[in-house]
Amino acid sequence: MNKKIKIAQDMWHEHFKNIEYQYSEFEESDIEYFIGCLLYNNFAFSKALDTMKTMDLSYDFISECGQEYDEVLKIINSIHFDNELERLEFLQDFIRESKLKYDADESYLLNRLQNHINAMAERYNNDKKVESVVFETPAPSSPKSRNPLDYI
Repeated sequence: MNKKIKIAQDMWHEHFKNIEYQYSEFEESDIEYFIGCLLYNNFAFSKALDTMKTMDLSYDFISECGQEYDEVLKIINSIHFDNELERLEFLQDFIRESKLKYDADESYLLNRLQNHINAMAERYNNDKKVESVVFETPAPSSPKSRNPLDYI
């Protein structure tokens, strides 16, 4: 894992150990999801859907992430790559590594982010223009999971 990302994760995991900062429905995996969203916003992908050029962080997370937010954002914004494919690969690797830490139900938001990123990667791989959102329900990979987006 990238050292900068590890520092950002550790900061927020330490912060959210304090139960006073844990909003309703808080999951440890929210931290990786929101770091993924910050990376996505920082990388500004040209093949992102028009409605998905940036991803908003939830109000609950933002309001409870503390003074570490500015420091984490500074770390995220310091990560640069020469081209979009390198950025895309970095983000995909980050999501894959993050999902290894959590079970299927805890990975719900990470799966949502991964689905969006993988669809964008397909546009890069096929050199397709951004057209519109296609709503398809993925088939679950495991009948044991309650997570509707766990198909990878």
